[in-house]
Amino acid sequence: MKQLFSGSIALRRWLDIVAIELVTFADVGLPADSDDRVVWRFAQANQMLLLTANRNAKGEDSLERVMREENTPTSLPISQLAIGRDYRNMAIENLVWKNF
Repeated sequence: MKQLFSGSIALRRWLDIVAIELVTFADVGLPADSDDRVVWRFAQANQMLLLTANRNAKGEDSLERVMREENTPTSLPISQLAIGRDYRNMAIENLVWKNF
């Protein structure tokens, strides 16, 4: 997925305007099976925007539940993205304009 987003960002020339670095769990040393609560806290502690294609309310550590319990007015947003090219490009454009 990182390559899909990186390619979309580069193709639309956003890197000429803003500095964006996409990282994966492996890039930042998080285990691939990290629960959503760990990921949320890591992203917030490191001032990272969290992009996900999997947001649900199943279980105590689901992303939806974590957001309801731990979200504050100063929390950074989470963007749920789909894989479809048109939607992905629109979501990236919205993300860049709203957050940079």
